[in-house]
Amino acid sequence: MQRSLTPNFLPMKLNRNLHLWLTVGICFVLSLACIVLALPREAKFGYSYEIGQPWSYPPLIATFEFPIDKTPDQLKVERDSVLQEFHPYFNAREQVGQQQIKNFKSDYARGAFNGVPLTYVQHALNMLSNIYGSGMVDSEEFNHLSAQNLKGIRVVSGTSATARPLSALFSPRTAYEYAMHQEQFSREIMSRLNLHKYLVPNLVYDSLRTHEGREEALATVSTSTGMVLAGERIIDRGERVSPRQYSILESLRRYSEHRKNDGRSLIGVVGGQVGLVGGFLTLLLIFLYLFRRDLYTSPHSLYLIFSLVTLFPVLTSLLVTYKFFSVYIIPFAMVPFVIRVFMDTRTAFLVHILMVCLAAIPLHSNYLFFLTQLVSGLVTLFTIRDLTERSQLMRTALIVTLCTWAFGLCQDLAQGTTLTDIDRSWYWYIGINGVALLFTYPLLYLIERLFGFTSSVTLIEMNNTNTPLIRRMAREANGTYVHSQQVGSLAAEVAAKIGANVQLVRTAALYHDIGKMLNPAYFTENQGGINPHDQLTEERSAEIIISHVTEGVRLAEKHGIPKLLREFIVTHHGSSMVKYFYIQACNKYGADKVDPKAFTYPGRNPYTREQAILMMADAIEASSRSLKEYSDEAITELVNRIVDSQVESGYFRECPITFRDISDAKRVFAESLKTIYHTRIAYPTLNQPVKADDDRTAPQRPHLFGSNTWRWKK
Repeated sequence: MQRSLTPNFLPMKLNRNLHLWLTVGICFVLSLACIVLALPREAKFGYSYEIGQPWSYPPLIATFEFPIDKTPDQLKVERDSVLQEFHPYFNAREQVGQQQIKNFKSDYARGAFNGVPLTYVQHALNMLSNIYGSGMVDSEEFNHLSAQNLKGIRVVSGTSATARPLSALFSPRTAYEYAMHQEQFSREIMSRLNLHKYLVPNLVYDSLRTHEGREEALATVSTSTGMVLAGERIIDRGERVSPRQYSILESLRRYSEHRKNDGRSLIGVVGGQVGLVGGFLTLLLIFLYLFRRDLYTSPHSLYLIFSLVTLFPVLTSLLVTYKFFSVYIIPFAMVPFVIRVFMDTRTAFLVHILMVCLAAIPLHSNYLFFLTQLVSGLVTLFTIRDLTERSQLMRTALIVTLCTWAFGLCQDLAQGTTLTDIDRSWYWYIGINGVALLFTYPLLYLIERLFGFTSSVTLIEMNNTNTPLIRRMAREANGTYVHSQQVGSLAAEVAAKIGANVQLVRTAALYHDIGKMLNPAYFTENQGGINPHDQLTEERSAEIIISHVTEGVRLAEKHGIPKLLREFIVTHHGSSMVKYFYIQACNKYGADKVDPKAFTYPGRNPYTREQAILMMADAIEASSRSLKEYSDEAITELVNRIVDSQVESGYFRECPITFRDISDAKRVFAESLKTIYHTRIAYPTLNQPVKADDDRTAPQRPHLFGSNTWRWKK
């Protein structure tokens, strides 16, 4: 009993629907989660600018009134100036000076200064009075005040505070030196008075009042230099950013982010982002469901589409959040390029539009971004239809870059920007984008491996007859090899006529019969005169013939042939029968004693136009070898009979081929076979051989350089 090659992973319709909905749900949820998680949560200004650089965005108009904040450097200079004029507060302790003078007098009365003249004692009292009258602070505080280059302090006495210059203040050390360095008094005698014992600070630093006073002084410094009114123009596109405009932009950025973040709910932000992203992804699914049901029901197609739609918006959000580079260096044109190569133009365009919409969500100036990516995507689709050469990608990248540059230039000029004020950095970003687009070529190979797709480049590589598998078939089953080449030529002509994939059907024809190389002698195109089927039963012969399908699939899997081509091996006979041996068995044993399943191919019927073309070409090419005469009528009758029989048997019910396609195919098949088997002229035979030296049979021609003759012999 033959093993069926038809995939049957989920036989029940309910299970198939469940599997499809699970696939769609997983793709939707994962894409939604990744894109939303990458989106910035806090409000961002969205503009990049530097002093002296052109403004690369549309004209900026203030939408609300806001002050122009001073720069940090300006504020620092003004605040430092205020602090230089500020006097810290010290509390006067008058009883300290009075007590120390009293102690000095008491010591004198007790005879502590015996031998010291009275004038010196009186002088010491005067010095103490002057020092305490001016004020004395702690040595550490005095050094700190001197280091700050302060001009003075404020001395609080009672309810009043008076300014006192720093030069009038003393520390214990400076007070002692002041008292000892009087010219008319001997330092030696003065030292006997021990004045250092009576020098105690009478001014104490008031930190609380000083802090309050400093804050009041700093509060007098204005943080702004003016106001920007709502509706006022801030800067035009292409205008170089001046220092004042930079201050205005910085102020606008701070107040804009503050206004957007003030009172915002994180739940509301995330909810809005989920709604936007989910809406665009839903539109994508609706398009696939309504217009590309084949892609909607293909897990590999969904995986690829949602991967691309997720990757580029996530990259955009990361660049916006962390400001690594400009978002214009991301090659968004890769998406329509890849989708066009593996799918179709309409799907590529819609996927590109929705992907750009998702990528524009975190951008502030998304108008220019959207138009730029729209232009690059359209140009990509216009310049690439089917990738067959590497030069096509280079040409596409160059054309996309030039067209995007031209669009940007026209956009700048339309906004009134002069050529000298154009933001050249944007054009550098587009150039880098064009270079990055060249990496699509290795990306195609990675996609083929990850998602199971097959590009035209791979088909061209597979069509190389020097591959080990094809060389083996040419060596071991040369008749099958020639048959495959003929089938490929016939099928390619039909595919070109009805608009099918020519490269796919030509390559598939080369591999559709590779299973025959395991038993080449059992197939008529490889037989020299002895037919081994004469020694076998009809059932055994049918089993060998049918096995070339199952063995072909096994060989294809072993040699890494893409699934797209393996499906042609399965479907090129569909569920047809080996009628030759079936009829022989029925005639020999009776139809009621013959099991039709033993003579039926296990493959699935064609479900694409290319597979239907190959089935027709295979049957027509094989049958054409048995024609007794190759007249136009015989060839046309053969083609019509085979194709009509396949249509009546229902082999093409699952594929989207039309009656017009079938009619065109029959006409092309007939014309191609007539060309192959056209009638050739019959050459006459020579009754009497001509001698080599018989000059009479040789025509004579004039000599090239004179009247002499030269002879040529046939």
